[in-house]
Parts: sequence; structure tokens; C-alpha cells
Amino acid sequence: MNRRTRTVVLCCALLLLTAGTVGPAATATDVPQQREAAALTGTAKLYRSAGDDITFSFDAHLAAKDAADPMKATGTFEFSHYLNDWGARAKVKVDCLVTGGKVAVVSGVITDSDLPGAEGKRVGVTVHDTGRHDRLGYSWAATGRPGAGQEPPKCVSSAPFEKVKKGTGDFTVVPWQPQL
Repeated sequence: MNRRTRTVVLCCALLLLTAGTVGPAATATDVPQQREAAALTGTAKLYRSAGDDITFSFDAHLAAKDAADPMKATGTFEFSHYLNDWGARAKVKVDCLVTGGKVAVVSGVITDSDLPGAEGKRVGVTVHDTGRHDRLGYSWAATGRPGAGQEPPKCVSSAPFEKVKKGTGDFTVVPWQPQL
């Protein structure tokens, strides 16, 4: 076999080997994942000068397939507020999530709580994820405590007026980008 033929055969063999190993592997495993339409996750304690122990935790998501309907959000959030011998906690099933930039509004119905009359009532929370000095607001600031005041509609809360205690906020907001 002459030198030119050997070079062509070698190049063809290398090409076939490369195509055989890279081609199928790239198409089978490199399928891009579609990001979720919106999300609010993380935990923080609120700052209170009296020393109240107030904690909020979120795990709320809106799937990509439901991007056009924020009321198809899923997940839970929890909150608790204790001071000395007084306090209560609640777990909430998410019924709506809307985010924009670094702000999220999530609402849901309380499924478990030691606060009298709170179970079955809707509440809403707003989070502003600034990265360093997060803020938070909640619907009962204007409507009365859960179970004793009025319920807000889905996806309604107050402005994020509370300060998160330094070093405790790790909120992450995935901004909603609906097709308009």
C-alpha cells in the first residue's frame, strides 16, 4: 500500500472512530434541561430588637410546563414566631407563586399549625432577595393573624417591610418570564 492510500485509510478510520464515540454520546446525554418557570427557596430569621425567634422557610416552584399559570405552583413554606413562652408555627401548601426579578410573592393554605383557627386559612408572603440584606413581608400584617383576620386572595401579600437577621438569609428567587 502506498503512502497516500495509507494516509487516507488512517484518516477515514480516525473519522469513523471519532464519529462513533462522540456522535451518539453527545445526542443522548447533552439534551438541555428546561429551567423551571419560577421558584422561591431558602430560609431566614427575621430581626426583632426584642429577641423574637421568627423563621421563614420556602420550597416553592412553578414548573416550566405551567409557566402561563402561576396558580399551578407547588411546594410548601413554613413559618414560626416564638418569644419566651409564647409562639406558634405553621406549614403551608403553596397555591400560587409569582416572581419578578428578585421579588417573589407566594401564597398558600395552612395545612398544619398550633395557632388556633389557622388551619385551612390562606396566607401570603413576599420576599425580596437582595443577596445581602433580604427583606420579607406577610399578608397578616394588614389582615390580622392567620385564623383571626381576613384571608388574602391567591398571590397577595404585603410589601417586604421586615429585615432579615444578618447572616441568616439564603433566599433564592428564580424570576418568572411569562410569554406576553
